[in-house]
Amino acid sequence: MIVKKLIEKIEGEAELEFSFKSGKIDDVDIKFDLYRGIEEILKGKAPRDALVITPRVCGICNHAHLIASVRALESGFRDAGFTFELSKKAKDIREFTLSCELVQNHIKWLYLTIFPQLNRVLKSDPDDNYALKASYIANTVTKAIAIFAGQWPHSSYAVPGGVTCDPTYIDIISAQNLIDEAIRFTQKVLIGMDLDEYLSIESLSQLKTLGGDFGKLLFTLEDNQLAKIGKSYDRFIVLGESAFFKSAKSIATTTSTIDQRFVKELEQTGTKAKAALYKNRFYEVGPMARAIINKEPIIMSLRKRYRDSLITRIYARVHEVAILLNYTKGLLQNLDITQESCTLKSKATPSDFSGVGTVEAARGSLIHRVKVKESIISKYEIITPTQWNLSNSVEEKRGVAANAMIGLESDELASFVFKSFDVCSVCTTH
Repeated sequence: MIVKKLIEKIEGEAELEFSFKSGKIDDVDIKFDLYRGIEEILKGKAPRDALVITPRVCGICNHAHLIASVRALESGFRDAGFTFELSKKAKDIREFTLSCELVQNHIKWLYLTIFPQLNRVLKSDPDDNYALKASYIANTVTKAIAIFAGQWPHSSYAVPGGVTCDPTYIDIISAQNLIDEAIRFTQKVLIGMDLDEYLSIESLSQLKTLGGDFGKLLFTLEDNQLAKIGKSYDRFIVLGESAFFKSAKSIATTTSTIDQRFVKELEQTGTKAKAALYKNRFYEVGPMARAIINKEPIIMSLRKRYRDSLITRIYARVHEVAILLNYTKGLLQNLDITQESCTLKSKATPSDFSGVGTVEAARGSLIHRVKVKESIISKYEIITPTQWNLSNSVEEKRGVAANAMIGLESDELASFVFKSFDVCSVCTTH
């Protein structure tokens, strides 16, 4: 039996085509039919135009595209002989704004996607105003981004050599107040405990103390036998580097180094999306991958019991909210506003260069590759996180999300697992 399901209430739309055998999902095709051609639009443009165009790839993770783009240009500039180093101030501001974008994304995903989909799976009525909670905390955090970036979404304040903003002490205090408010919401509404107390949780037995909406969600998943569904390959990769995230791949209990030259895109039939693979294998990217590479104790405990299941995937994404809020608070406290905002004073751009920029976006590793000839972009390539997680089969190998849905007994349950990957069709096809 074939069942087609249109997946809405995500960033864009997707179509799942399920093949049922003996009452269980035997195969699934993931299709993305929307396409805008951002890579083609960039051809023939001046290199710095990418800083304005690439944030328009997506309305919810646009800042990650900006940072990936500026890193690609900076990589190319250095390759062409330009010598410069970003100030710690510029690095920290970029880290702050990118971390805030991850926080607002994860909160929206939790309240606007996961809770409503769980209600559908359990055939229960919503008992809370999820949209109000999501909008309140997301608006609070994006205001903090806008203090430095000028606006959110689609800001273009990061430029080769640094940032265009020059914040004052008043700006720092304003941002601190907004982060403090986000932390208060997290403590009171999301986790039901002090942030430091939550971050000290390392074992499954300690989860009994977890309250708030997050605690309620975890107990509901466990009580309804949903915690162990959604397992895939238990293979993870992180390509982006920052002060907080490190690049590596993890298979079972082994973590090893990676080389981005082995990252490849492959065309797929029946969809506008391309598949992303490392050495011809599918890997999961995103918060769970980052937590496992970083060996976060509570995530390692969850993985030991549940493997790469639905509950581990959900926990890792919400856990990252707490980690990043704590991290952003520290960034603001230590920000030295007396340093230069941009160390590359000249607006000169090399006429011929190639560059690569990699970022850990909300959904996982994001790569921008640029080639410039005679001061014009000749090729621009974007490899998004959802290309890793939401690919179809390639050479008889199922994609990560597709593999996680095999064996489930209903399309509604499969949709829940699918949405646990934080689906973004506009990034997938761009």
